Amino acid sequence: MANKPDICEETVFEGARAVLCTVDPNAHDIRLVYRGPDGEVLGRVKKAVTALAAAGRVPVLAMNAGMYHADMTPVGLYVEDGTELSPLNADDGFGNFFLKPNGVFFTRKDGTAGVMETEAYRAAGIAPEFATQSGPMLLIDGDIHPRFLPDGTSKYIRNGVGMRADGSIVLAITRDKVSLGSFARLFRDVAACENALFFDGAVSSLAWGVQMEIDAGEPAGPIVAVFDKFEG
Repeated sequence: MANKPDICEETVFEGARAVLCTVDPNAHDIRLVYRGPDGEVLGRVKKAVTALAAAGRVPVLAMNAGMYHADMTPVGLYVEDGTELSPLNADDGFGNFFLKPNGVFFTRKDGTAGVMETEAYRAAGIAPEFATQSGPMLLIDGDIHPRFLPDGTSKYIRNGVGMRADGSIVLAITRDKVSLGSFARLFRDVAACENALFFDGAVSSLAWGVQMEIDAGEPAGPIVAVFDKFEG
């Protein structure tokens, strides 16, 4: 096992082990990465952290951060360094992404961040520095997604992102298989988030530094990476 970052804690909730990492935008930079310097899709969390380290910045942690098509392109909105690479997707369809309401995780140029339901995000006219759309929303203003069963039979290792009222970001991943309902309650009851967004399940992976801590061995599209903020 890699050394656990100070911002991460282990917990057990409803019988399942989970990792919660609390990110303070004042102390950390949050980036989304998708392609390497050669323009090719990175495709795995391990490859992403290796490329970031080679470029001179070793992340505190990184995890997959959104769903992707078979050709590895993002299913929904994806913005990197202020450039939109994939548009907002408000279509109907099958699968978790389309279990509406879905939503967007974004950061602004000043480092502040948010998780918003897709239509609310569109209406807000936000100009993000980084953004990734996924679905479903887990929590909407403190309420669990209306279509979730209390504890459905579909259980996977899952990961996602939540926002606390104080502006801090919580990145969470389970070590054991959980339902969407239980995962939403983790964000509400343990992480104290008001809004939270599901990133993915079954492919969920986590790196601490350049070492994989949880590795599903599956491809990853958009990847979120957290760095210590440099002084000066």
